[in-house]
Amino acid sequence: MTLIVVAITVVISFLAWQKPALMARLILWPPAVNRSKQYDRLVTYGFIHADGMHLFFNMFTLYFFGRIVERLFGTVGFVAFYLAALVVSILPSYLAHRDDAGYRSLGASGAVSACLFAFIVIAPWEKIYLYGAIGIPAIIYAVLYVAYSIWMDRRGQDNVNHSAHLWGAAFGMLAVLLAVPGAAGDFLRALAHPNG
Repeated sequence: MTLIVVAITVVISFLAWQKPALMARLILWPPAVNRSKQYDRLVTYGFIHADGMHLFFNMFTLYFFGRIVERLFGTVGFVAFYLAALVVSILPSYLAHRDDAGYRSLGASGAVSACLFAFIVIAPWEKIYLYGAIGIPAIIYAVLYVAYSIWMDRRGQDNVNHSAHLWGAAFGMLAVLLAVPGAAGDFLRALAHPNG
């Protein structure tokens, strides 16, 4: 199912790049949700991306960590997790900008963050490789990721929705801790024993 989600996202992103009207219909634009009741935009925004690098980074990360979440929750559970992560990660941005006609958001980053942080709960000391070469323990990566996202969100000087990254990460961790029996205890025990 992870591969299917990746494939659907790639196809829809490519189509949206070719058809501006499709991009405009799928992107999260708060006035369309408020005025036209297009609530589907709280999900569809996650299936389009700004450019090839945005798409590649998100789908590359989803491919590796989504499969782990899928094994944890099963096929149907993974789909529910992923779609819920899209909604939960964007809701704070949507609510903050619900009257802002100039605001738009797109990309799967929030749901991908949810998958990444679900993995971190399961295996906090496993290495996450930056750029395929620099191995960092997952829990250390999580701390750095959250700190960076908070800092960049407060600066607000780029076009990245860091708030979605943070809410997606929180959702991913909470989903595992609440839905998987014994996950909280296993996580705390793993944190206390870095060497296994």
